[in-house]
Amino acid sequence: MRTLFLAIALCAAASAQTNSAGVMSEWDVSTLLTNLEKGANQLGSALDQMKPDQWSRAGAPQGYLTQWNIARNEVQYLLGSAKALNHDPERLSMALDALFRMDALDRTLSSLVDATRKYQSRPLADQLQARIGDTTIARDKLRQYVYELAKQKEHEYQVMDSEAQRCRASLAGAARSGTAQRRKTPPSSKQ
Repeated sequence: MRTLFLAIALCAAASAQTNSAGVMSEWDVSTLLTNLEKGANQLGSALDQMKPDQWSRAGAPQGYLTQWNIARNEVQYLLGSAKALNHDPERLSMALDALFRMDALDRTLSSLVDATRKYQSRPLADQLQARIGDTTIARDKLRQYVYELAKQKEHEYQVMDSEAQRCRASLAGAARSGTAQRRKTPPSSKQ
């Protein structure tokens, strides 16, 4: 029991040390995700102004309509990922999901910006490009957070693993010394 308490204390100390060294505080993560959600909503508004169904009349490939639908879905997926991460900012899988959603959205949007400029409106394309630029800072901060969180989780795992190995060795040593003690003690005679 004492060993378990020691292992928990070591993990907490390592976590606190790592947190002060680089991982964003929960407050900063919440602010980052709030800004990310705001930017995603603005991207969604800009996407809603696009009319890719009308672009085909001007000679645009039908694939742009598919990309537009994918981008609109990606905005919703990103919003969901950001909200989930905001509820549990220590979950590395959620942080990665939000980052991957942002990257997927950016790839889709870059093609749509060019198509919007060519087939609909230069000012709308510029507005969309500006919205993408606004999310760049949030994406870079999220990428840094994911990296720092992964390092922290890796460090915590290493501490727990080394403590578990030490505990196993300690228990195995106690079991061997107990067996040796029983061999040295003569059996009691029954009367």
